[in-house]
Amino acid sequence: MTALLEVNDLVKRFPIPGSGKVVQAVNDVSLTIERGETLSLVGESGSGKTTIGRCVLGLIDPTAGQIRFDGRAMGRGRSIRARDLRGRIQLVFQEPAESLDPRMQMGETLAEPLRYLGMNRADREQRVREVAEHLGLSERMLALYPTELSAGLQQRVGIGRAIVTRPELIVLDEPTSALDPTARAEIVDLLIRLQGELGTAYLLISHDLSTVRFISHRVAVLYLGTIVEEAESERLFARPLHPYSIGLLASVLLPDPELKRSSSISLEGEIPSPIDLPPGCPLAGRCPFADARCHKERPPVVSVGPRHLVGCFHHDRVAALDQTIDQFARFQEESNRLLSVGAD
Repeated sequence: MTALLEVNDLVKRFPIPGSGKVVQAVNDVSLTIERGETLSLVGESGSGKTTIGRCVLGLIDPTAGQIRFDGRAMGRGRSIRARDLRGRIQLVFQEPAESLDPRMQMGETLAEPLRYLGMNRADREQRVREVAEHLGLSERMLALYPTELSAGLQQRVGIGRAIVTRPELIVLDEPTSALDPTARAEIVDLLIRLQGELGTAYLLISHDLSTVRFISHRVAVLYLGTIVEEAESERLFARPLHPYSIGLLASVLLPDPELKRSSSISLEGEIPSPIDLPPGCPLAGRCPFADARCHKERPPVVSVGPRHLVGCFHHDRVAALDQTIDQFARFQEESNRLLSVGAD
């Protein structure tokens, strides 16, 4: 059975005017998303997460590679605005307040996407009532304007605007970054519940690892536009096998000061420029395991377990660092506890 979304060998370059150089934003990225599944893209700022999302939506064309949604190619003029894709792929923005029209009541905002689907007024009103019930929004709230809502409620409306067309895929671009912990927990709980009820697939772009851990089926770790590790969420957080994945997880501020860090991997030095990427592994200049081969050759992405891929010559040495496992298990448990408390 064909995956809902297939990305094969995606490359995106941004020319720098007058210099003859390019920013190497995305480098040979391949991924798939099944129906009803959540795949998260994580990595530092500038890792290429949002660029991949925009290519998937057809908002920018890839330099090379191919993106297929439900078996048909995206890009080259075919985007979420295409007539046959209207409502099937949606986007939830990072800043809820900036994505909502301040002149429109929330009921109007939810109904707006349905106009482009040719739905009559009575059917639009019925669909909006159904979505409002899903979101926990009262009829009174539908008459309010964005400035009269909290950030959490604004984001609920943003999610409602996305799901009102009953899409097959939603790209979530940092949907919880502007929210306080309580609102974040509520939005995460809402997204999980809606996915269970509607069967929508998510491409989640986020640096919030506690949210990623809680909501994702699979996680892809990006470094300088390259996927260095991809695995099921539980496996990645319990036993990461790429030095960058461990470094990224170790950078999380743990909520409980008694949770001591035990990772022996430290990534030091500067991140290379995406304009002049070094040969070989892009992490070689910062990785404690790097040898001469790492500086010369790009490590292939290999399978190291069920649905677990890693691009590192020394993943077996990383796997021997058993002391890292307890730390991330504790992080996982604490993240679950905090999100569960917030959702309650």
